[in-house]
Amino acid sequence: MNLRLIAFALVLSIPFAAQAGTWHADAKSSTLGFSGIYQGDAFDGRFKTFDATIAFDPAQLSTSRFDVKIILASADTANSERDDSLHGSDFFDTAHTPIATYSATKFRGLGGNRYAADGTLTLHGISKPVTMTFAWATGATPALVGDAVVNRLDFKVGGGQWADTSMIGNAIKVHAALKLTAAAPAAIKPGVPREPKPMARKGS
Repeated sequence: MNLRLIAFALVLSIPFAAQAGTWHADAKSSTLGFSGIYQGDAFDGRFKTFDATIAFDPAQLSTSRFDVKIILASADTANSERDDSLHGSDFFDTAHTPIATYSATKFRGLGGNRYAADGTLTLHGISKPVTMTFAWATGATPALVGDAVVNRLDFKVGGGQWADTSMIGNAIKVHAALKLTAAAPAAIKPGVPREPKPMARKGS
């Protein structure tokens, strides 16, 4: 009888062991930023509106998953002229491609509390692999801090004169600092894009 009870308990535990905990980024205390080089000077920005659903368990990497949706028109670099250009057709083209997505289902342990997510970024209808390395803090409200590098020209961000990497560096660093909650956020929607203004070169 005891053996039957043990076997029954093991069967019941299988579905739970195979599932990673699912979390959502707390919009008020999470950030998704980016940085690059423009005409030799560093600039920083962030996406004000994004949603990240994180199903992650360090003991169950094979069932973990990241799903991130980014509203491109929410890009903010604290420079209105540059922001207008980012939203325009030369860069994010938010009127036609308002959303970028990142998803990952393959994860690797890097030692300690550090991991790598081998995912796919989709932007401008182009999907390419992007790896994010991150630290994971467990607890009642887990936290994730991660970094990735995106080559903007792979996704046709910055056309024409802006394809010149001496003008704008190709490598854009992305930094995520997410505080996670079990509560699902309200659905995010793209806003109405502003009429973009051309970004000027220095000295013009």
